[in-house]
Amino acid sequence: MSEKTETARFLAQVPLFRSLSRKQLQSVANAVTPRHFDAGEVMVEQGKGGVGLFILVSGRAEAIRKRLDGIETVVNTFGPTDFFGELALLNDEPRTASVVATEDTECLVLVRWELLPKLQADGEMTTAILQELASRFQRALAVL
Repeated sequence: MSEKTETARFLAQVPLFRSLSRKQLQSVANAVTPRHFDAGEVMVEQGKGGVGLFILVSGRAEAIRKRLDGIETVVNTFGPTDFFGELALLNDEPRTASVVATEDTECLVLVRWELLPKLQADGEMTTAILQELASRFQRALAVL
């Protein structure tokens, strides 16, 4: 079995992609790039540009938001199959938080310029991903 097939199987466990077909999962698997981060390494930095989505395969990370008064707060934690940076797939805005690996972390990175053509060509994939994003935002708003 190929590495990309294994990647597609893993992506089927990720909430953002779990409703995609096997063919759609394979398409996403072909577009991701594996990346390693050491414990303590900054994966993304608040205020910096973002170009894509990070999906944790193994390890752990924390999202830390620094307020204007300098106080830092952990706003989320991530483990395997969790993802962050989904807004960077759709817009070119700065990151809203920093994410730091709290242990050695393996992840898959999906950049905007790889995913957008796939979304434009496959309306069903677009709908499935947008529905999951909407659910995620509703869950986040419910705790505020």
